Amino acid sequence: MGSIFFISLIFLGISFLVSSTLKGKFSRYAQIPLAKGLSGKEVAEKMLRDNGICDVKVISVNGYLSDHYDPFKKTVNLSPDVYEGRSIASAAVAAHECGHAVQHATAYTWLMLRSRLVPFVQFSSNIVQWVLLAGIIMINVFPTLLLGGIVLFALTTIFSLITLPVEFDASNRALAWLERSNVTLPQEHDKAKDALHWAALTYVVAALASVATLLQYIIIYSGNRNRR
Repeated sequence: MGSIFFISLIFLGISFLVSSTLKGKFSRYAQIPLAKGLSGKEVAEKMLRDNGICDVKVISVNGYLSDHYDPFKKTVNLSPDVYEGRSIASAAVAAHECGHAVQHATAYTWLMLRSRLVPFVQFSSNIVQWVLLAGIIMINVFPTLLLGGIVLFALTTIFSLITLPVEFDASNRALAWLERSNVTLPQEHDKAKDALHWAALTYVVAALASVATLLQYIIIYSGNRNRR
């Protein structure tokens, strides 16, 4: 159990560093006006139009870096700073979220698989920590409980891994469109790419942390079986 705590602590530190760097990058690029003068809302609407998507709405939602695409409601949800902002950061984020809308419209395999897993992962994430804790405590009398927790945790790990190609592909689509449409000039494009690169790293760290923790639980379960 101590090794799991230690690994979690390491990845918590890495996650904090990546998150802090990401916030710093976005804060800096949010201060640089986009030469074209488009707001995040306008960038998003233009990218949707250019990709022939007419059934997705661009709306503003509360929060900081709370931007996301909802495939069920078909909405590109932008935080106020991105929705109203006319900066490089706003353009990059808005285009990235529209990248998910393009994925949805083209039935991108990894996004479709990720969407199907959402209900199962929501259920699993609500109980997995309690099942794992109980499984550790009762490992000598009821080891199957820990195995059940491992299966539930494996589901969330798989979800984290599937998220990686979804996020990287959305960024690639966004950057290609920003360059192709001349929404970002060459000197602006590199900054948009840098911002999205650090955003993607947060998902990489989360996935690696999940894999490492899953392996630790598997080792604990296997070690107990070998002692019996």
